[in-house]
Amino acid sequence: MKLHNAMWPGLVGKEPGSDHPPISLERMLDLTTSAEIDGRRFDGVDLFLFHPHTDPDGSDDAIKAIADQIAAAGLKVGSLVAPVWPGTVGGCAFGSEEDRRNFLLAIKKACRIACLLNAHGVRDYGVIRIDSAGSPADWAADPAGNTRKLGATFREAGKIAEQHGESLAAEGEICWGGMHSWQAMLDTLEATALPETVGFQADLAHTYLYLLGYNAPESALLKEGYGDDEFWAAYQTMTDALRPWMIDFHVAQNDGSVHGTGSHDKTGRHCRANDPNGKLDIAKCASYWLRDHAARGMHHICWDGCMFPNDVLESPDTWQEVLQAMINVDAVL
Repeated sequence: MKLHNAMWPGLVGKEPGSDHPPISLERMLDLTTSAEIDGRRFDGVDLFLFHPHTDPDGSDDAIKAIADQIAAAGLKVGSLVAPVWPGTVGGCAFGSEEDRRNFLLAIKKACRIACLLNAHGVRDYGVIRIDSAGSPADWAADPAGNTRKLGATFREAGKIAEQHGESLAAEGEICWGGMHSWQAMLDTLEATALPETVGFQADLAHTYLYLLGYNAPESALLKEGYGDDEFWAAYQTMTDALRPWMIDFHVAQNDGSVHGTGSHDKTGRHCRANDPNGKLDIAKCASYWLRDHAARGMHHICWDGCMFPNDVLESPDTWQEVLQAMINVDAVL
C-alpha cells in the first residue's frame, strides 16, 4: 500500500497574519520528504484544490508546474479535495439551486485538474473527495427532503466524475449535514445510488465520533464508560455498514474531543499519532476498514492531521511518528 501525507493541514484553520498562518505547499513537501524510517518514506501526497496551494482556475501550465514540483520531490499525487464549500467555489449540496450549481462547478474544476495531473504522469490512483458543504443544523430542518436533495446532487456530481474517469469519495465527518452520523452517511450513499462512482472516505478520527453520537445522539453505538468488548463490537457494526462503500482512507488519531472553527463545527480533533490521550489502536482500527481494500481499487492510504498547530506541523518528529503509524497500518494489511 502506498503511503501518502495530506497537504491540507497546512491550510485548514490557518489565517494569514495570525499565529498560525498557512504553510506553503513547498514547505509541506519538504517536511514530507524529510521523514524516513529504515529506508521507508512517504510515496506521495493528497492535495487540496484551493488557494494558496492550488488555484482551482489555474492555467494548464500552472497545474503542470505543481505536478513537476511534486514529481521532482519523488512523490506521486493521490486523492484530491474538491473546493465544494461556500467561499471557495462550491455551495451546499442540499441548498438552493445556485448552491447546488456551484457544488457541481467545483466538481468540474476538480476533474479538470485531475485530468491534467493524470496526463502529466504524477497521478495514476486516488479519488476526488467531497462533502455536503452544509451544516447538520441546516440538514435537520428537513432530514428526509435534504437527504433526497443531497443524494440527487451527489448523483449529478458522480455523473460528471464518470465522464472524466474519476470517482468521488464522501468524507464521513460529523460537521457536514447528511454525513454527520454513520446512519446519515449510509442513508446519503444509498440515496445517491451510484456505488461504482460515489463512495465513502473513512477517517479514523472522524468515524470514532460516529460511535459516540456527536451531533447525532440517536445514532450512538457507544455509551460513556464503555469497555473494550463494547468498543470492538460497535466498531464492527459501523465498519460493516460503511466498508462496502469505502474507496479512500485517512489514518488518524483522536482523543475523544471535538474541535471546530467556522463551518467546521464540532468536528473530530486530530491528535498526534503518539498522543497519550489517543483513544484508537490505529493499526487495529484501520484493519477493520481496509479489509478487501484492493477489491475496491484502493492503492494508497493518507495521514490526516487537520488543524494541528503550526509548531507541531513544523516539527520533523511529527512526521517520523506519522510515518511509523502508516507503516504499522501497512503491516497489518
